[in-house]
Amino acid sequence: MYDYFSGKLVFKAPTHVILEVGGIGYYVHISLTTYSLIKDQENCKLFISFQVREDAHTLFGFATEGERHLFNHLISVSGIGPNTGRMMLSSITPEEIQSAIINGQVAVIQKIKGIGPKTAQRVILELQDKLKKQGDHALLPLPPTTLSVPDEALSALVMLGFQKNQVEKTLASLVQTGEAQTVEELIKSALKKL
Repeated sequence: MYDYFSGKLVFKAPTHVILEVGGIGYYVHISLTTYSLIKDQENCKLFISFQVREDAHTLFGFATEGERHLFNHLISVSGIGPNTGRMMLSSITPEEIQSAIINGQVAVIQKIKGIGPKTAQRVILELQDKLKKQGDHALLPLPPTTLSVPDEALSALVMLGFQKNQVEKTLASLVQTGEAQTVEELIKSALKKL
C-alpha cells in the first residue's frame, strides 16, 4: 500500500519516529539499524512495511530498501511477527542476518532475544534458498531495468493479448526495415501487421 514516506523527523527514538509528511504525523516503528542511519537527519525517507492485524494497523520504516526486503522475508516465516522481525534487525545487522541464514548458522540467529533453537532452524529452512537465489546483493536495491525499444514494444503487445512468437516475428521484421524508431511507432506499426 505504501512504498516510502519522505518528510521531516519531528521525533526520534531508538524504537520509533514521528515523520511529518504533508502536514500529517506518522508514527513509524523502526529498528536500531535504521535509527543509527537516520539519527543525525532532520528530513529522511523511510521505506515502509504496512502491517494489518485485527486490532492494529502498524507502519514499520526502514532506512534502506534492502532492510525492508529482509524484514518482509523474516515476517513471512511462521512464528515471526513484525515485532520479532524488528527485534532481529535491531539485534544484529541485516548483512549478518542474511549471512547467517545463507550459511545455516543457527547459533547466530539463536543469540537474538526471543528466538529459540526451533525458530532459528525454521528461519534458516524457509529463507535459505530464497536468499541464496538472490545472491550477495539481496540487500542492495536493484537498479531499475531499462528495456530496449523492441523489448518494451513486445511486452506491451503481449499484455494486449497477442501471441509472443507472432509479435516477435513482426517486430523483428519492423526493426530490420527501420520503419519505426520509438516504442509508440513500433507498436502502431506492429498492430497494423498483426
